[in-house]
Amino acid sequence: MARRVEEAGVAKARLSVRRLAMLGMLAGAFIAFGAMFFTLVTTGAGDSFGPVRLLGGAAFSLGLILVVIGGAELFTGNALIVMAWVDGKVGLGDLLRNWAIVFVANLAGALAMVALAWAAGLGDLGGGAVGRNAAKIAEAKLALSPLAAFARAILCNALVCLAVWLTFAAREVSGKILAILWPITAFVALGFEHSIANMYLIPAGWAFGGVIDLGGFAENLVLVTLGNVIGGAGGVAASYWAIYLEKD
Repeated sequence: MARRVEEAGVAKARLSVRRLAMLGMLAGAFIAFGAMFFTLVTTGAGDSFGPVRLLGGAAFSLGLILVVIGGAELFTGNALIVMAWVDGKVGLGDLLRNWAIVFVANLAGALAMVALAWAAGLGDLGGGAVGRNAAKIAEAKLALSPLAAFARAILCNALVCLAVWLTFAAREVSGKILAILWPITAFVALGFEHSIANMYLIPAGWAFGGVIDLGGFAENLVLVTLGNVIGGAGGVAASYWAIYLEKD
């Protein structure tokens, strides 16, 4: 599995700018689909906090399922390219090029989906309850302290990269979906922070009437992105490289 992940990282680092950009926009849109589904499922939760979060997490898993099975480039999952970098298979410039292009493309895809969700009137579902829930979700994210947002982002991408890692052990599509389901459900249910999901969820909250500060959104995105890199690149990629691939 370690070798397969490393080989995949080399292939990702060598993709052309055009393909990276297009696949990155798709990934931003796919994660936004999962976030839309999560927003709907958690609307009207009432006092059933735990069970609803569990169901919402399972709904959000749609996003990474589309990314992995359909094929797309997701910034958080691409933290695993670090395995190929520390092994000398790709250069630092190739790694940073991939991350930069994919990050911007993910943002473009997510924001396009915010516009489409607003145009489709998704906030009006349930007599406007879905829109109010979207606003509530966004405001809650911006209310997190910087330390909490950063720590939750580290934990989040450890689970996201573990989900991607597990898919390399699967032989069938059904196995890949099951490998994704539980880690992603866990991170969402636990309230961890995912930078690409926030690219949709926070602007969507603003679009549906939430009180959103642009500076707060930018701060959240920076902190969560840094935390995601540490959790995925350090917590998973570098750790597994040291365990399985480092020469004695």
